[in-house]
Amino acid sequence: MNNNNNEKRLSSIETNGVEQIPDHERDARPSDLFRLIFGGANTFATAVLGSFPVLFGLSFQAGVWAIVLGVVVGALILAPMGLFGPINGTNNAVSSGAHFGVHGRIVGSFLSLLTAVAFFSLSVWSSGDALVGGAKRLLDLPETDLTLGLAYGLFALLVLTVCIYGFRFMLWVNRIAVWAASLLFLLGIFAFAPAFDSQYAGSVALGQAGFWAAFIGAALVAMSNPISFGAFLGDWSRYIPRETPKGRIMLAVIAAQLATLIPFLFGLATATIVAIKAPDYIAANNYVGGLLAVSPSWFFLPVCLIAVIGGMSTGTTSLYGTGLDMSSVFPRVLSRVKATLLIGVLSIAFIFIGRFAANLVQSVSTFAVLIITCTTPWMVIMIIGLLVRRGFYCPDDLQVFTRGEQGGRYWFSHGWNWRGLGAWIPSALVGLCFVNLPGQFVGPLGELAGGIDISLPVTLGLASVVYLTLLRLFPEPREVFGPRDARSEAALKPELRQAA
Repeated sequence: MNNNNNEKRLSSIETNGVEQIPDHERDARPSDLFRLIFGGANTFATAVLGSFPVLFGLSFQAGVWAIVLGVVVGALILAPMGLFGPINGTNNAVSSGAHFGVHGRIVGSFLSLLTAVAFFSLSVWSSGDALVGGAKRLLDLPETDLTLGLAYGLFALLVLTVCIYGFRFMLWVNRIAVWAASLLFLLGIFAFAPAFDSQYAGSVALGQAGFWAAFIGAALVAMSNPISFGAFLGDWSRYIPRETPKGRIMLAVIAAQLATLIPFLFGLATATIVAIKAPDYIAANNYVGGLLAVSPSWFFLPVCLIAVIGGMSTGTTSLYGTGLDMSSVFPRVLSRVKATLLIGVLSIAFIFIGRFAANLVQSVSTFAVLIITCTTPWMVIMIIGLLVRRGFYCPDDLQVFTRGEQGGRYWFSHGWNWRGLGAWIPSALVGLCFVNLPGQFVGPLGELAGGIDISLPVTLGLASVVYLTLLRLFPEPREVFGPRDARSEAALKPELRQAA
């Protein structure tokens, strides 16, 4: 990042909320966006997702194809979501007000909140388990509820501290995490190469009943990782100058997701070893425990380091955006710092209750996939809207709700645009009905395609068709496509008024 101002030291707490970032403060680059995305996914949580093909019974080779397919398709869908931040200078939930209405943007806020809590929890749990498990093998530290609780608390407090300091401190953390975690994962090649068998066959082969259900299910789990970033990209890209070429921004997003194949394939390869040497762990869906059981002793320290570094980077990218967004939902009550503290404390409470009182670890893993099913049609509607509007937005009118005002281009029907909402609600509901995650969740229509999970293709297609149909049958007001002349611009100004 080109940061030549002394007042922007890492020790300074970020004061910007969701209001439009001034042009003179936009000194980030697409490479910074790459680091934040990749750093947020370069962790044990992604390696756990990489183990799913083995859990579903696929061979190593089929697992590779499923992961690559899911990551590539997810990256292509995700890439345009990085454009809203530079265009509007705010996060994606606020930008969604252009297509859902300035009040309807709370849909994006709600989705980002659920996604952040789910992935923050999964990150803390997986990293904490790996850290304590590695310390047990390395230092003979007992693995008890107390030591696990201390590990979870350590991660959660460190993440919360970074998020309070804000964007630049988070970028610095991820700059370190990208290289350190990548090198440690690559070191795993030497740790597990002697035991790895690329011919691992799994329990379901091509041509057998259930193969395609397992393959598509594994691909959709991999696809959920890039899709999970959809609500958050604007949190970081809003610091990129608006004149930055759009192709460079989307390329940074795609490249970051392709780089996540490192932890994905690490998880897949090591899961095959666990399946052979310690199959009981696979049967119990305990990949992290199985990994520690088959690791050579000299790799325990790298495991602990990956846990610390990965837990920090993933947790910050999840929690930062939600605190930022909640401050815009309740602008008169919560600043960015206060909102981050509130969401952070609630998330920490959920982590401890979910782990020790309710045993929700597996449930949250399933819940995260279900959230993605609801987020995908929201992203599709925004991307179609971006294309239909030809990239035109009025950033000032997007802030109407934040300022407590009414009116403007995106007021529509009392702040709600029923075209976007009318496409998102049925698409999300129908998508949930088609979810089929073997052994986890099967929707009421999940078996309709012979056990194959077609939830994302269905929700993608339905959202596209319904939204385009609504736009055609009920055209949006002319002013959302940009003013024709100065008179139409001036005509909009009186519509803005202070809310009672």
